[in-house]
Parts: sequence; C-alpha cells; structure tokens
Amino acid sequence: MKTKLYENLDLEAALEVLRAGGLILYPTDTVWGIGCDATNEAAVSRIYRLKQRSDTKSMLVLLDEATRLDTYVSVPAPARALLSEEQARPLTIIYPEAQNVAANLVAEDGSLGIRLTSEPFSQALCRELGRPLVSTSANISGEPAAKTYDQISDAIRTGVDYICRYRRDDRTEKQPSRIVKVSAEGAIQVIRD
Repeated sequence: MKTKLYENLDLEAALEVLRAGGLILYPTDTVWGIGCDATNEAAVSRIYRLKQRSDTKSMLVLLDEATRLDTYVSVPAPARALLSEEQARPLTIIYPEAQNVAANLVAEDGSLGIRLTSEPFSQALCRELGRPLVSTSANISGEPAAKTYDQISDAIRTGVDYICRYRRDDRTEKQPSRIVKVSAEGAIQVIRD
C-alpha cells in the first residue's frame, strides 16, 4: 500500500512538471529517458540543448495505446500488422506524416518515431498527460545510453526539472528498442535491430 502511494505521488509530481512545460528524468520500458510534453516546442528545444544534440536529429515519443496513433501519424497497414505481432523487445516505429506534435520533433521527411510503452509508470504518464511524451535516452549526445539510474551523468540530472523516484534502485539493465521505419507506401526498413 505504501509503495502504491509513493508511486502515485511521484506520478503526480512528474505530471505537474510536464504540464508546466518542464523536463523530467524517468524510467521507460527500455533505458532511462528525458521527457517532456511532445506538443510543447519550447520544452523539446530544452531537451536538444541539454543533450547537446542537433535539432535535425529527431527524438521519439511514447504513447500508452495504439488507438491514439492516428491523432499523431499516418499508420500504413504494414505498421498496423507490426503492432499486432508479439515483439521480443520494445519496438519503435517511425511513421510518415507526423501531425499535432511540436514542429521541432518532426524529422525533415515529416516522420515521427513512436513507441507504445508497456512499462506501467511511463504508460500512466502518457495516459494522464493525455498527449505523447518525448522519450530520448538520458545522456549527452554521443555518450552511452543510461541503462540504469546510476549511469546518468550529473549534467543530465541537474538539467531537468524533476527526477522520478520510481525504479531508481532497479539495477536491471534495459536495452534500447528495435527501430523500424514504415513509408507511406508501406515499405519497412530496419533502422536498429
């Protein structure tokens, strides 16, 4: 009971920061991530600066359920088929024709990477926020991704507005997601296997 209350307070604190346009550090179904409201262009810009990453390198977003995909991207039939398959590890799909997100999240070709998160905390963040959540690895661009909380640099920790307490002591090393890109015509390209 105490653990659930603790998680709920953590969730509410993270949501307050997200709704105010802030950045959070949080665990996902893959590696630790830096997140913000994916519809807030100023917050997205802060993440690019924090990561020292070019804004021409797009970042992915998380959603809690597939029924919300059509609000943000065009979903060709092959992508729907991929979503219905059981995956060995989390899958990020880069979809064509992004819409209703911050312009600086959209790649030059108009695409957007989205992963449907199955991790309970990040899923609750997306559901309660009611919008996609940016999810980029919690590291300076070019450095290794933080697979556990203790691998996150001080530069990243001090650059966010809230650090989630959930799973900080979990030492299970998670792996980045698989990434595939689906064109408007339905062609599938593996980006990271």
